Amino acid sequence: MEQLMLELTNVEVSFLDKKVLDIPKLSVYQFDRIGIVGKNGGGKSTLLKVMNGQIQPNIGQVNRLAEVGYFSQTEKPVEGELDYELLGKLAVPQTDIGQLSGGEQTRMKLAQLFSTYYEGLLIDEPTTHLDASGTDFLIEELRYYYGALVLVSHDRYLLDQLVTKIWEVDNGKVTEYTGNYSDYFEQKKLERKQQQEQHEKYVKDKNRLLKAAEAKMKMAEKVTQANNHISKKETKAKANLMFMTKSKDTGQKSMQKVAKAMEQRVKQLEVVEAPEEERALQFHQSEALQMHNKFPIMADCLMLAAGEKILLQETSFQLPVGATIAITGNNGTGKSTLLKHILENGESIILSPKVVFGSYQQMEYQFEMAETVLSYMKERSDYEESRIRAVLHAMNFTGNDIRKDVRALSGGESIRLILCQLFLGRYNVLVLDEPTNFLDVDCLEALERFLHAYQGTVLLVSHDRTFIERVTDHVYVIEDQQLKIKK
Repeated sequence: MEQLMLELTNVEVSFLDKKVLDIPKLSVYQFDRIGIVGKNGGGKSTLLKVMNGQIQPNIGQVNRLAEVGYFSQTEKPVEGELDYELLGKLAVPQTDIGQLSGGEQTRMKLAQLFSTYYEGLLIDEPTTHLDASGTDFLIEELRYYYGALVLVSHDRYLLDQLVTKIWEVDNGKVTEYTGNYSDYFEQKKLERKQQQEQHEKYVKDKNRLLKAAEAKMKMAEKVTQANNHISKKETKAKANLMFMTKSKDTGQKSMQKVAKAMEQRVKQLEVVEAPEEERALQFHQSEALQMHNKFPIMADCLMLAAGEKILLQETSFQLPVGATIAITGNNGTGKSTLLKHILENGESIILSPKVVFGSYQQMEYQFEMAETVLSYMKERSDYEESRIRAVLHAMNFTGNDIRKDVRALSGGESIRLILCQLFLGRYNVLVLDEPTNFLDVDCLEALERFLHAYQGTVLLVSHDRTFIERVTDHVYVIEDQQLKIKK
């Protein structure tokens, strides 16, 4: 039997009277491969920190039986012992840590993690700033890793490649599923189907019992009415009057008793709510925004550089109207620079005169005006309020969230709001630079539904392979200073 590495027993963690984690028991064994998924803010990173000893639970025990390594997505790398061969493989430049980009810092932290052997690894969102080659390196390192792996990630490709169990964190509870992310996804679909079937059975049983109870009560009322309509003459004529009256009274009470018993059975039925439906989304474009130019974005012999570094050399392309187009390539090849050049209608770019850009960039979004989430959206969209609410709901703005002041939103909430506004805004070309970073899997899948429902043109950069595979019509790659079509 595999050796126990780590165990949580009756663990509770609360912040400001809100219970974040409530775990009766969780165990990690020697060669476990566990992926943790759930909504942002739901407790995934907190769970890793509890397992690592950085957060002490309010109640319960954490039993660590092995030394574990920990990777945080938010902490900066620190000076320490490094395997320089790993640094070379990860293409981390030999420079001051403060001069490293986000992707280079992530690579350095991975090199530090893999420079020492640990019996277990706790890794929190390692692919946020990694390109495809960095993700491939991570997968190869972890695929043959001799020890336990617990991984928080929204990267479905990574989870499919590495894990054999999924821990879903939802409302503080952890549910375990066997298999990788795709297996988990299918199991969730099956759960949803079964819940719908159980809900339909509950509604059917409830209606049947209520109908039967109503019928019995009506029969009891008829008996009462029949008793009240017997005339004095008829009464005197009946020798067995007392017997009949008692018999009718008994029948009436019996029917009422049966009816009440049925009503009681309705109350005792286990209530099964219907699963939450995914609302159908469609983003219609006004006639004023519709483009008839077959290729609204083109380049003719484009030269693109960043300082002295040549990114694109004599490149020409035509991007078709109404398509979702991804630009891929390793970090530093010029993907974001090209998007910016197109947005600015730079040299050698040819745009249709009807192009109206809406853009999402990798930056911290801060709002200055005091307005609610809902009013922010209504001010910047021509859609009716019901459609706006449906889109916000799909991006996990639920309940009182739509009444929040936009200035008080977290970084992740701000990103989700900006994405909602872009799809409901007055644009016909969306330019999205790494829109999946910092989205949880639920919101990522909502973004995929947005893109399928959007009638305009979309130009995006992303390192998320599953996302690209699901949403794009065309895929380009920047390599050898050229923009080449892959799909």
